[in-house]
Amino acid sequence: MSQLQFIHTADLHLDSPFIGLQYLPKTILNRIQESTFASFIKIVDNAISLKVDFVLIAGDLYDGEDRSIKAQARLRKQMIRLEQAGIEVFILHGNHDHLGGNWTTIDMPSNVHVFSSSVEMKSFITKKGQRVHLYGFSYPERHVTEKRINEYKKIEPADFHIGMLHGNVDGGSSDHQPYAPFTIGELLEKKMDYWALGHIHKQQFLHQDHHPYIVYPGNIQGRNRKEKGSKGCIVVNLSSHETTLSHIETADILWSDISIDASKIRTFSDLYLLCRKEMNHQRSSSQGVLLEMTIKNIEMLEKEAIEKIKNGELLEALQDGEEYEESFVWTISVNCHVKDQLVIEPTFKKELEQTLAELTQEESFEKALEDLYGNPYSSRYLEKMTEHEKKNLLQEAEQLVFELVHSNS
Repeated sequence: MSQLQFIHTADLHLDSPFIGLQYLPKTILNRIQESTFASFIKIVDNAISLKVDFVLIAGDLYDGEDRSIKAQARLRKQMIRLEQAGIEVFILHGNHDHLGGNWTTIDMPSNVHVFSSSVEMKSFITKKGQRVHLYGFSYPERHVTEKRINEYKKIEPADFHIGMLHGNVDGGSSDHQPYAPFTIGELLEKKMDYWALGHIHKQQFLHQDHHPYIVYPGNIQGRNRKEKGSKGCIVVNLSSHETTLSHIETADILWSDISIDASKIRTFSDLYLLCRKEMNHQRSSSQGVLLEMTIKNIEMLEKEAIEKIKNGELLEALQDGEEYEESFVWTISVNCHVKDQLVIEPTFKKELEQTLAELTQEESFEKALEDLYGNPYSSRYLEKMTEHEKKNLLQEAEQLVFELVHSNS
């Protein structure tokens, strides 16, 4: 029976800058800056220990089209480890690391096979003598908005056919640009044995009930608060009649958030101890954690405790000493919600709800921000907000209004 084992990964974003975290303690900041490299080393470690047939990387190896020398050198070192273990690597370049950028290139070892800007097939013979045909293309430039799926043509004979594509499924996440769009039906029509996708940073199984699996593995390391939770790669065991997948956790740093119910406590001391208890529940034996904390139902807290939340003393106390922990839990922010039990004059509440509803409309939202995005100096540094970012901004604005009302009541 023909059988393959390989690792499918994507969206490495090696040497990601992690914008907005420069005020962290040096030990934690250094670890965060190294985290994408640490995550990729875990993938290579597993590939070698499992003795997989090959590794697939479905785009965005680097975080930017400049491809830093550091990132290329680190990648090459891991490719050499795989070469020494007899493991081939097949690579697509995506929108972040497209072929049209300007950079100084460091050549990769002979086990690394990079797809060109045209859809092509690469043939590979495993150590067991199985012929595998792999199909894909690299982005010639950053913006590939046209469909490329129609250019994929299955070529016989082969024991296995694997499609690789860095792109966005029609109707998928609005947080990602709709590059190289495709439908699930279009992928199924190609009669591949597996589709190795990239571009979406959250693990998704677009088709798994029966042959073939269509998979986004997600990125290997969360790089901001929108990329919370488990991150990793997929180990694929593929045979002529069955496909099994397993997830390998790779993130060295986890982004997380928790809500703490303060309805049964009154003093700052009790609040601090409760927060520390919840932090310890988040602590991992092998990962650092960047934590956003929300305290709900604070109405029974003493005024002193609420002040220490708002002036940052609680946050400072929770951060104290964490920079010395290998498995740190670093609290990024502490927010408090007061609206749940707050009595608001009905007319004001109705007007607030109406205003928020209006701002969910695209035209009203853009009008509210036109001074910022219309400014010739500020607009050049701004990217278009995603729907997720718009929703979060409206929620934060609503909470700020409630806190101001509460503080003056």
